[in-house]
Amino acid sequence: MRPAALAAALLVAGCDVFDPMMEQDKVRPYRPSDFYDDGIAMRAPPAGTVAVGAALSPEVRTGLAPDGTPIPRIPLTLTPELLQAGRKRFEIVCAACHGLTGDGKSLVARNMSLRPPPSLHDYGARPDGYFYQVVSKGFGLMPAYSAELTVEERWAVVAYVRALQLSQRARLEQAPPEVRARLQRGAP
Repeated sequence: MRPAALAAALLVAGCDVFDPMMEQDKVRPYRPSDFYDDGIAMRAPPAGTVAVGAALSPEVRTGLAPDGTPIPRIPLTLTPELLQAGRKRFEIVCAACHGLTGDGKSLVARNMSLRPPPSLHDYGARPDGYFYQVVSKGFGLMPAYSAELTVEERWAVVAYVRALQLSQRARLEQAPPEVRARLQRGAP
């Protein structure tokens, strides 16, 4: 054994850092406890505690109507800030596979061996709750992103996807005059 490895092994062997963590005082659900006067380990939450997500309606949290079908429209107020947040999160989380315009054409998509991601423009007829569910729970080879994106961020991404769908189907005459002139000149 090399001297450095021997020294490391001796150092770790004499170290008792991890054992106290394994034997720390803690309460286990449904077990008795000597710590509390009433002997019950599980405690009621403090008054005024709100469960995670409880302040949001079920439609906002899940994207589903009470009958279990995807809700047709985004249940949040659409604002420029929401769209900008959706753009930012889409470009970070979604664009690597779906492309910056949502057309499914990206460097990652070109190198996928199984099945490339679809163009999001092909799903324009789907309700907004469908997109929210896909972002939240994943679909096919796409993983769930509920751990990476908050409820509001997921809805912001859905709003941005809708904006991308509109922008890719828009005709030149629908653009505002200043944008139309810029596009006709070929300027960015």
